[in-house]
Amino acid sequence: MAIKNIIFDLGGVVLNLDQDKTLRAFKKLGAELESIHTDNTLFHDFEVGKIDAEYFVQTLFTHLKGNASREEIIAAWNSMLLDLPEERLTQIRALKPKYRLFLLSNTNTIHIDAVYAEHGKEVFEELFEIIYLSHEIGLRKPNVECYQYVLKHAGIKGSESVFVDDNKANIKGAKEAGLNTIWAKDPVDTWFFEELKKVDVLNLSN
Repeated sequence: MAIKNIIFDLGGVVLNLDQDKTLRAFKKLGAELESIHTDNTLFHDFEVGKIDAEYFVQTLFTHLKGNASREEIIAAWNSMLLDLPEERLTQIRALKPKYRLFLLSNTNTIHIDAVYAEHGKEVFEELFEIIYLSHEIGLRKPNVECYQYVLKHAGIKGSESVFVDDNKANIKGAKEAGLNTIWAKDPVDTWFFEELKKVDVLNLSN
């Protein structure tokens, strides 16, 4: 099978990520994010663009009973976002002569603004043909509709595409949408190209 397209997740695949840092940061501020997540749809609604950043922050401010500033809440929320190694960008960039590259991320305005501010929006726009962000398209992984939207909008076939994500549920959703998949136990490195060879036997067999 010849693969023509690669769809990358962002956090944990392209960008280094540590979600536990955000959990710990909010615990220091006096809130358990897991319980907030269980009790309401705040995080889902933020990731699909149903609510804006101000509403999101104000809701967390309420949970914290006003014991943290807006700046502290945003800093805690962004603490999961780590570095973006130049070597990784070089590795992904080297794929461009053979593949169309896309990005599909469950994210929100606060996180993506922080990522762009730190690393430069142009870096991602140069690397990926189209960037699909959940809060912009109103759909999130692992819903099958999310992948179907990307395939239709990009004009590509699932059978000719591979989706890369660190979340097993997202991988399952992609498979249900007809995509080939690679589960990223770690961010993109040399291991990824070995896995890609297994999927793309026509282009990378030699």
